Formats: sequence, C-alpha cells, structure tokens
Amino acid sequence: MTGAIPALGLCRRSLLAALCLGAVSALISAPALARGPEGIADVAEKVIDAVVNISTTQTIEAEGGESRVIPQLPPGSPFEEFFDDFFKNRRSGKDGGLLPHKTNSLGSGFIIDPAGIVVTNNHVIADSDEINVILNDGTKVKAEIVGVDKKTDLAVLKFKPPHPLTAVKFGDSDKLRLGEWVIAIGNPFSLGGTVTAGIVSARNRDINNGPYDSYIQTDAAINRGNSGGPLFNLDGEVVGVNTLIISPSGGSIGIGFAVPSKTVAGVVDQLRRFGELRRGWLGVRIQQVTDEIADSLNVKPARGALVAGVDDKGPAKPAGIEPGDVVIAFDGKDIKEPKDLSRMVADTAVGKTVDIVIIRKGKEETRKVTLGRLDDGDKATPVSVKTRPDDERPVTQKALGLDLAVLSKDLRTRYKIKDSVKGVVITDVEADSDAAEKRLSAGDVIVEVAQEAVSSASDIRKRIDRLKKDGKKAVLLMVSNGAGELRFVALSLK
Repeated sequence: MTGAIPALGLCRRSLLAALCLGAVSALISAPALARGPEGIADVAEKVIDAVVNISTTQTIEAEGGESRVIPQLPPGSPFEEFFDDFFKNRRSGKDGGLLPHKTNSLGSGFIIDPAGIVVTNNHVIADSDEINVILNDGTKVKAEIVGVDKKTDLAVLKFKPPHPLTAVKFGDSDKLRLGEWVIAIGNPFSLGGTVTAGIVSARNRDINNGPYDSYIQTDAAINRGNSGGPLFNLDGEVVGVNTLIISPSGGSIGIGFAVPSKTVAGVVDQLRRFGELRRGWLGVRIQQVTDEIADSLNVKPARGALVAGVDDKGPAKPAGIEPGDVVIAFDGKDIKEPKDLSRMVADTAVGKTVDIVIIRKGKEETRKVTLGRLDDGDKATPVSVKTRPDDERPVTQKALGLDLAVLSKDLRTRYKIKDSVKGVVITDVEADSDAAEKRLSAGDVIVEVAQEAVSSASDIRKRIDRLKKDGKKAVLLMVSNGAGELRFVALSLK
C-alpha cells in the first residue's frame, strides 16, 4: 500500500503541470511545439515488420543442500526479475534444494535478409537452450545461431521463413551528426513493436565496456528488452544496434548506447561467412601517450599509441617495431589514442600488408606490416606479486621515491621474477610519491630509463641527473613485471 502513495502524488503533480502547460500553450507559437520531424511515422511504418522479438529459454540444473540467501538487489536492477524467479518462485526438492526449472528472457532483433537472417545482441541469446523469433504479426519460429562475437556483443541467427519477410539495410554510421534524429524500435519490458525517437547525443563513445568500444549515444528511450534492436536514421536504415543503457533505476534516463552499423556490418558479414570473427593482429601491447610521456619521447602534440611490448611471434617483430615506438598512423589513417589502433587493426583483413607510421626518438619512420590473425582465446592472468618479510635485506638506494636494488637470485625468488627480465628491481615505494600514484610497486623492475638500459641504481641516478641538467620535467621508465610484461611510466623530476 505504501508504494502506491508516491505514484499518486506523481499523478497529481503531473496533472497540475499539464494544466499549467495548457495555460501557457496559447502564448507559444506552433513551431516551438514541434515534436520532431514528420517522417518518424513513415519510417516506423516502413520498417516495423523487420523488427522482431527474441525469446530464449534456459534450463537451470537441480541443486541440493542448504537454503540459500536471497541477494539484496536495488529496485529496478536488471537481475531483480531473474532472482525473484530463481529464489522466490522456485519449487523445492526433498532435500530442500532446487529442482530443474526453466527461465525465460526476452530481447529484440531485426531481419537483414528475407531468407531469415536476424541480428541481435550476444547477451540476449547467451547460454540459451532454445531461441525463438517472434515476428511483428505474432508468428513464433524456432531459430538457431549462425555465429556470435562476445567482444562486440553481437549475434547472428537464422530461421525458416513462414512467409515472405521484410528486411532492412545498414546505413553509414560514420555519417551521423550530433543532434540528428534517430528511431529505436524493440521489445522493452515485453511490449513488442515499441517505437521511440530521439537524437544522436554523442559518437565514438568509449565507456570501457570492451576492447572495441565506439558507441553511438542516444536519448531515444531504450529499456530492458530493447537489447539487440535496431536504431534507424530517417531513411529507414539501421545505423546501430541498441545494446545497453546507463540507469540507476533500470529504466531509461535518456542515456542509451548502440553499436554503430559500421562495426555491426563487418562483424555480421564475417559471422555469416565463417561462423566466427577473424580479426587482424599486430602483435603489440599498447598504452596511452600522456603529456609527460610525449614530452619524454619528443612527440608533439601528445597523440598515438605507445608500444609497450612486442610479441616475439607477432607480425610487428619482423617489421622492426620496438617498445618505445609511438604509432601515429595505420594504413593511412591517423591514430589519436590507443583504442583507435585496436579498432583499426581488428577491422583489417588478415594477411593484408599495411603502412604503419611511428615516431622513434623524435623522428617519423614508416614500417610495412603484414597482419596476422588475432587469437581470441582467454589468456591466463599473471598472479599478483606480494612482498614478504625477509631477514636478509638487499642493499638499496633511493631515487624518485623508490627503493632500488640490483637483481639477485634471492630477489628473483622473492618477487617471482623470470630470469629473462633484466634491470633494477623496486623493493619499496614511498606512499606519497609520484611513483605510488603511477602504481609502481615492489617487485616491478626498471628496464630502461629515458630509453637506455640500466643495471644498477647508480645507472638510474646518473640518467636522472643528466635529464635534470637538460631541463627535463619528467623521466620515462620502461618497467617490467615479474612475468616480463612491459609498460611505460613517466615520473616527475620535480
């Protein structure tokens, strides 16, 4: 009962607001009340039959044992409905455990080929036992998976058409402008065939959701169930696939994200042809070029992708690309930040030879690289290094807020440092230092200072003194972890 009181208050306030707006409307000219372009209805009517609902079923296996605590979830959480079904409405076995039962979920998709080819999000159909496509006229047809790509959260399905189908085409997402009108159609909260409209709020949005983030942001209302549905331009072309939202309540607050059609079209083409993604591979680890790093490497202005490591078996190695190089152009396109390079390499055909422009020690060079194929398999995560007390302490020197020591057999054992790693080991970091802020820690090994190899703390001090005399504000360190993975860190000399 108490939950209805705020809703009632909201209704009253809404009525009052409506009356006030009604009183003012007479003073506002007709153009000021425009609700968007007239073409929205025409576009919706044209494409609505190509938009489908995706229904999936998953079997939850039996579990026995003690009763389980129901997780406390915020109201409107995307998982609230799932846990309500799983815990509150479940049937119990003789031992108080769970009997096998099925859970259902709904999403959206769209037909791109009258032969029965559908595009949706991978998370809509992931781990499903059964997938059904529900057409706009209510016809339900069983579908099967053609291929999925987890990194872009896309999936392609196919089904046998029960009758002639309407299909839609991809538009050019690169031509979208900020403020341009777009239309979302999907199945929010199981309300199929829902049309909402808004504008393009931003392009190339990186929200750290995956390695190839480049989302279209829109304020068109997108809610749970819209996932996998199309985002149209006013020509009725698909310019994006609605994938996720930012919301504290689980409902739309006008911040939704769609995978751009340029990405979708390439992924879908490969999934249809190969049933998998075959991404290009350069064989480098890259990081951001900060202002301090750019100053240390004489890169002006700060831009590009800093090569932190080169795979010995990768295509970059024989091309002569080295750690410390800054990639500023790939296949004729400028690289402004690391993710630009990641996306471009991934989108380039395996086996293609491309020109890569790098800056090395302040000078531009061009290298030709023949791309390999990216292995999307999961790699083991290196175990984090933890220090332990030891009665036998190494001889250390201080520099840059760091305690430094020559690598010894004992220190290699203590910090689990491979024999292939050479340099000066960090044994302690001052808590309030720039080094601590840059996340250097005991067990890290300084391999180079200002692109020169070091083997002792005195080497490091000499390099620092020389840089200070030259008026440098920061020093660039090449740092390795115990497993030999490199990264660059710029520390202030002040």
